[in-house]
Amino acid sequence: MSDERDPVVSDEGTAHAIEVTINGETHKRTVLARQLLVHFLRDTLGLQGTHVGCDTGSCGACSVIVDGQLIKSCMMLAPQVDGASIETVEGLAQDGELNVLQRSFNENHGLQCGYCTPGMLMAATDLLRRNPNPSEDEIRHGIRGNICRCTGYVNIVKSIKAAAEAGAGAAEEASR
Repeated sequence: MSDERDPVVSDEGTAHAIEVTINGETHKRTVLARQLLVHFLRDTLGLQGTHVGCDTGSCGACSVIVDGQLIKSCMMLAPQVDGASIETVEGLAQDGELNVLQRSFNENHGLQCGYCTPGMLMAATDLLRRNPNPSEDEIRHGIRGNICRCTGYVNIVKSIKAAAEAGAGAAEEASR
């Protein structure tokens, strides 16, 4: 007896039906077994905020939060997120307004070219949820898996510290 969620084999490879909640919205799709989560988000769902950087898990540009865990979406297959809840950079703004962390990055010049920014924002979101008042060393440790080739990290750290001081971590917890 076959279930609609059983894998299907075609000339393109094995496909899996998945259901995933992304930024509060449920999506049902059929994905190839080899499709990376980053490509599912960008190419299948059109969520272009998550960037493809290195494709090796080194740069952090593709960082998202899956079931409360910060992950690099180039290192996870789309079928692995079946049933999961995912947060991407597109979900940070509320009612079309930048959240405290996003505003802080803008006000404190925490970005230049912007390529690393989505991953930095997701890493900082994860950090501030776990530690609403991190020290500079804790911030640097919290974003350690994200590479920025423009800013030298000074203004990124300053932005995260300012967001923490403005209550970003507490605000994040309250909105969840």
